[in-house]
Amino acid sequence: MDTQTRHALKKDKFAQAAASSASWIGEHKSSVARWSITAGVAIVFVAGALAFWIWRSSAAKAALGAAMDVYTSPLAIPGAPPEPGIYSTASDRAKEANRQFVAVAHDFSWLPEAARARYFAGITDEEMGENGSAEKELTAASHSWDRNVANLAKLALAGLYHQTARDDEAIDLYNQIAQKPSTTVSTSVAQLDLADLYASEGKQDKARALWAKVRDTDKEGAAGQIAAEKLLAK
Repeated sequence: MDTQTRHALKKDKFAQAAASSASWIGEHKSSVARWSITAGVAIVFVAGALAFWIWRSSAAKAALGAAMDVYTSPLAIPGAPPEPGIYSTASDRAKEANRQFVAVAHDFSWLPEAARARYFAGITDEEMGENGSAEKELTAASHSWDRNVANLAKLALAGLYHQTARDDEAIDLYNQIAQKPSTTVSTSVAQLDLADLYASEGKQDKARALWAKVRDTDKEGAAGQIAAEKLLAK
């Protein structure tokens, strides 16, 4: 077959395919139109939802950052004249930070910043002696899908349980963290706190066993050094 014939056949096949496509579109014009409209609406919806999420996420980060600025702000120097944004006592600072953390958790409940805000709300509640509110916020944060936040909340909640004579619940939380550690709370840190709890209960054998375990598994880390010092001191 010569080159000219091959080109002619290709043109014929293309023409047939184009005609067939045009015929199909003509026969299904209404369906094509509906599909096009639906696809267009879906694209607009997804784009709008993404834009809204980015906007709310930015607002949540800004609000959480503002609350953290309050929580970490320096206290007023005794005897110094009052200044805007400077708190005289840690309690006053915690109270204002708590108000802002609670607002972030409420206003952005479906965003990751809400769980972080709940954790700090619980911490500041505890600082103000509001143990009931602290437990509520820390429990909510402990269920976060973000294990870094969840483990921080569990660690703080375990400490609160220990302070309020609920050691069995505290022990359970320490063991949960040890089994599923995170960047924010390692197995060794959870075991150190658990060992301290056992020591406070007079269960020295359990405490020493955990300190020895941490010392041996974290020889180069800070937790291992603390455990080794605890063993020497006891």
